[in-house]
Amino acid sequence: MTPDRYAVLGNPVAHSRSPFIHTEFAHQTGQNLVYERVLCPFDGFGDTVRALAAAGVRGCNVTVPFKFEALALTPRLSERAALAGAANVLRLDGEAWLADNSDGIGLVRDIEEGAGRVLAGAQVLLVGAGGAGAGVLGPLLAARPARIVVANRSIDKALALVERHAAWARLHDVVLEAVALQTPGAGFDVVINASASSLQGAAVPVAASVLAPGALAVDLMYGPAAQPFLDWARANGAEPRDGLGMLVEQAAEAFALWRGVMPHTAPVLAALRAAMAAGQ
Repeated sequence: MTPDRYAVLGNPVAHSRSPFIHTEFAHQTGQNLVYERVLCPFDGFGDTVRALAAAGVRGCNVTVPFKFEALALTPRLSERAALAGAANVLRLDGEAWLADNSDGIGLVRDIEEGAGRVLAGAQVLLVGAGGAGAGVLGPLLAARPARIVVANRSIDKALALVERHAAWARLHDVVLEAVALQTPGAGFDVVINASASSLQGAAVPVAASVLAPGALAVDLMYGPAAQPFLDWARANGAEPRDGLGMLVEQAAEAFALWRGVMPHTAPVLAALRAAMAAGQ
């Protein structure tokens, strides 16, 4: 039987670990599929997706810089994609495509199940109000921390993100604030770096005072790009965590959307970390 086809689209995309993850999921669950990387031209995202769909590709993961364009490709949106204003998953169902965003639920599961931290009642600092921050804020609010502070270099961007999530925050009884990056506050239980600082090789964008004793410090990046943030967190008494667990968890959510079965993530994350440690 010919396997179903799936792909990850991005620019760059050669670094993507998604083919490894989804191949592991397929083996685990007995699904007949193949998964590939597609380097998408900066000015050709929509045409690329349409061509893939015409060729029989059934779904796509979407990475930088196309998550906003992915949302605009179809009027059929999941609630979390609509709230985020961005999509990282497309299900290509004939004419009725669906755009979804699995980033936030992936992060929440990795924090609560992977790191064993309880978000309910916690003080959370989210650094960055761009696409990555927008993608995770809704599910973070649904986990019901006591307060989430969004810190961004451009305060206007942080304010806009907070305003878009204000009703959702009230629904879940969470205090939601926007602040300038220079004055984020102090003593947070969970600090999440969703800014582009690691990707750009820049310094950690906040002072160590943001960390409560024993805080969890998460960088949404992984590999060498995340290492300076992880070293900073460890040196300042926090538990460091990279974005690899989130990557696997968000992929599992996409896999379940496409295939109707939720894979087990822990063995896949362990296999991925081992492969990366071996230089694969």
